[in-house]
Amino acid sequence: MAKVRAAITAVHGHLPEYVLTNQELEQMVDTSDEWISTRTGIKERRILKGEGLASSDMGAEAVKGLLEKRGIDPAEVDMVLCATATPDMKFPATANLISHKAGIKNAFSYDMNAACSGFLYALVTAAYHVESGRYKKVVLVGSDKMSSIVDYTDRQTCVLFGDAACAVLLEPTLEETGVMDHKFGAEGSGWVHLHMKAGGSLKPPSYETIDAGEHFIYQEGQQVFKFAVTKMAEMSLDVMSNNNLSADDVQWVVPHQANMRIIEATGRRMNISPEKVMVTIHKYGNTTNATIPLCLWDYEDKLNKGDNIILTAFGGGFTWGAIWLKWAY
Repeated sequence: MAKVRAAITAVHGHLPEYVLTNQELEQMVDTSDEWISTRTGIKERRILKGEGLASSDMGAEAVKGLLEKRGIDPAEVDMVLCATATPDMKFPATANLISHKAGIKNAFSYDMNAACSGFLYALVTAAYHVESGRYKKVVLVGSDKMSSIVDYTDRQTCVLFGDAACAVLLEPTLEETGVMDHKFGAEGSGWVHLHMKAGGSLKPPSYETIDAGEHFIYQEGQQVFKFAVTKMAEMSLDVMSNNNLSADDVQWVVPHQANMRIIEATGRRMNISPEKVMVTIHKYGNTTNATIPLCLWDYEDKLNKGDNIILTAFGGGFTWGAIWLKWAY
């Protein structure tokens, strides 16, 4: 009897209209287009502007576009899962708000947060729900308003991040497509190198934490770079080895879009030629949970049914992982 797998049957993204270029950042902080481009590969990023707009608004637009694209009524959706590091609020879940704004009434919904690895963790979680046989249409959204936690006086971090959302639809299939295998890891001691100091139960918001600028991203770039390259390549190669996949068998690698140097180094360690590595960082920057699905959306017209795709990510925590995905359409 054929195994039920969870296949991505549609992908759709949402990008805010406002484009923040390197040239504009030159007017805001001590940096230059040359400095940003050579160190990160980023030329511009999108920023969500407007009073009262948050991660759920971008997520809802991505979901509405996804359902329209697939020709599915919101009432047919069984589950909505949102991967985000910038929820609208501590509760309710951003996925609840996305469902409400997208007109989804018959689904349960919740959030997952594994920093930049969150979309991969959530993709496997969503796949398990589909593989159980109980859920036929599961929507997974990666949405982050990173501009809400970026210090635009810190030239090390403010050049990196952008805002965006992207959603995928998972449906059951009996074909040899969909989420095939994965391997994840985590190391809690890595938190010291990449975190947000205040805003949680350890250090609740106060006048002192706000004055100290502790509600922004804190990152030690060199430590993060070293761990990211090592773990993304290691997990990807492990997944490939476990499934007897050579570099020639892989049509695409989709690395988390954190930094062009990390992307290139990961591809080299995997012995994957650069033309098979998806890159969107120059256009969107690091959109955290949206980077990997945005790559799939951006390259959608280049994908063929049955393509072997390796998705890989690394995030604060530290968290990391890789997924072997066979494209379903």
